[in-house]
Amino acid sequence: MNVYLYAFMNLPFTRFLFKTTHPDSYRETTHNSLLYFALALACILATSCNKSADSSRDHEVFRYNEHSNIASLDPAFSRNPQTIWPTNQLFNGLVQLDDSLNIIPDIARSWVINDSTQTYTFTLRDDVYYHKNDVFGNAKTRTVVAEDFTYSFDRLLDEKVASPGSWVLQNVASYQAENDSTFTIQLKKPFPAFLGLLSMRYCSVVPKEAVAHYGNTFRRNPVGTGPFQYKMWEENIKLVFRKNPLYFEKDEVGNQLPYMEAIAITFLPDKQSEFLQFIQGNIDFMSGLDNSYKDEIVTTTGKLQAKYTETVNLITAPYLNTEYLGFYLDAESSEVNSKALRQAVNYGFDREKMVTYLRNGMGFPAVNGFIPKGLPGFEAIEGFTYNPQKAKTLIQTYKDETGDTQPEITIGTNAQYLDVCEYIQRELEKLGLKVTIDVVPPSTLRQMKASGELEVFRASWIADYPDAENYLSLFYSPNFTPNGPNYMHYKNATFDSLYVAAQNISDIKIRKDYYRKMDSLIIADAPIVPLYYDMAVRLVSKKVSGLGVNPQNFLVLKRVKKMK
Repeated sequence: MNVYLYAFMNLPFTRFLFKTTHPDSYRETTHNSLLYFALALACILATSCNKSADSSRDHEVFRYNEHSNIASLDPAFSRNPQTIWPTNQLFNGLVQLDDSLNIIPDIARSWVINDSTQTYTFTLRDDVYYHKNDVFGNAKTRTVVAEDFTYSFDRLLDEKVASPGSWVLQNVASYQAENDSTFTIQLKKPFPAFLGLLSMRYCSVVPKEAVAHYGNTFRRNPVGTGPFQYKMWEENIKLVFRKNPLYFEKDEVGNQLPYMEAIAITFLPDKQSEFLQFIQGNIDFMSGLDNSYKDEIVTTTGKLQAKYTETVNLITAPYLNTEYLGFYLDAESSEVNSKALRQAVNYGFDREKMVTYLRNGMGFPAVNGFIPKGLPGFEAIEGFTYNPQKAKTLIQTYKDETGDTQPEITIGTNAQYLDVCEYIQRELEKLGLKVTIDVVPPSTLRQMKASGELEVFRASWIADYPDAENYLSLFYSPNFTPNGPNYMHYKNATFDSLYVAAQNISDIKIRKDYYRKMDSLIIADAPIVPLYYDMAVRLVSKKVSGLGVNPQNFLVLKRVKKMK
């Protein structure tokens, strides 16, 4: 064992890991740490051996690692990226989004919207087949018909199913299959973003036969219509999909999609081990930059390190995620209820420097509003920029108004964002505002944020659908938590009236003007501190082509190719 440990410890990347994660104990690494990394190496070597056993066909398999557990392959439970990514390969809905967030046909060949009656009429393709499965009898498959969407939507709303996506249909008055190829939906009231909602994986079509047959185990026996079909799943170890030979989509020159024969997903929980797998060529791409390896792969200006330029492509794009601090305005704290102090926090730190040095330039300083870059509705309104003198003046204004000579706030965060919060803490304390940081587990942070137990909290908002209304809903007063996403308990009558009025405007150009006004009100009242607009970051093997990036960071593999 000592020989193998010595060899592993002297790999260049291993030395990098220990110097990065244990700089003070690099020379005195504990025996347990050695065993941990030895086990990781054994896992990696085993994976490499399995891969090389049939390396002649490796170019037909796209491989990636999911460091979080996949709880279900049922699209009714596709609430987070680790579930959405695999279900994207297995299922289709009425419509889909392209990489520019345009709504394009999927199973629906076309649609007509009647604004006067709020009715959407979809005409379905007649060449969409379910994955082959014994539940369909001797034929092993059948085509999708409009009644399948009626069943799928009924199931999404079924309280016994308890789908977290039932809210998607909360504005729907009725839906029905007019015939096999026509499906209609009528809304209760105007909602211009509705088509975007239908692109969510929750709205996928599923066959009644399969759900009835598998019951509660449909989560691990998915039957859909997507470009890939389920093959095997050893939970927390490996998940495999195979090419769907019946898939209906073709490329621009008439070739059937998908190009790859299979997808193989592993479940290494450690991001460092995942990165080692990637640089060894055992997986084909990674998403995001973890603090444990970001300096190894990219420079402080967000460029790929020179030693990786021949084997790796770095792909980036605006990501529909705004990172922010929120103030709970129903707190008893006089600091949080002071607009002057909230504005002081906003002016009191340098977002440009924060993104450059703490995120290696992988993000956009949030110097505009709450609506992020990359989203239709984003406008470069005037937000908060670094102005320490103005922040000092506002802190003094707070002291004069309240008589509180030692203002103090406490920020709740999880460990992943501790570096950002500590930076803000240092900068604000230079200006005379004491800051305490309370680090709690992610699940605890979500619970405390929803129940109003944190006067200031670090949070993020990732778009569910491509419309700025999704972001502005956080500030609509009827959406106070726990009944909605208004974690700040922010209330502004003018904002509320603009929000309601915007729902009745179908013209996006006019609606964007309403969105801009609402975003400006948020900045003026400062119930939040926008930190940065996130960036989708993908590290992709140069053997892979056709893997783009999109503002929702969804994984779309039907057009991916891989060289030998």
